[in-house]
Amino acid sequence: MRLHIIARGKIGRSPEGELVDRYLKRLTWPHKLTELPDRGGNMPATERNSRTVLLDEKGEQLSSMDLSKLLERWRDEGVAEVRFCLGAADGFDEVDRAAADKLIAFGRATWPHLMARAMLAEQLYRATSILANHPYHREG
Repeated sequence: MRLHIIARGKIGRSPEGELVDRYLKRLTWPHKLTELPDRGGNMPATERNSRTVLLDEKGEQLSSMDLSKLLERWRDEGVAEVRFCLGAADGFDEVDRAAADKLIAFGRATWPHLMARAMLAEQLYRATSILANHPYHREG
């Protein structure tokens, strides 16, 4: 199963970009990062049997274990790709939210877009590490 981060805005060479790169390089699962302009641009074509997760302030707050269990379930169901979408500054509208398979939030605070991308990359690495029984994640 491929993990696909689709993000509005260019991260460029920045401390946040370095963090994203650091965690994506550690991922052993197939993955892809697509950057779109803040406005416009075409979303990549949706693969057959994919799931879409929006990072959204109205989303559910998942623990790292919960995220790993969700990925495990989708992987075991034969999902080909999970698309994690980060919107522009104004986020997503109700139509986008309704079309998504899952909405998740990194807490109740509002996070800068670039930090949210770095946090997502780290959480994907952490979730896949949990599934691989790697000692990176320490529960409790």
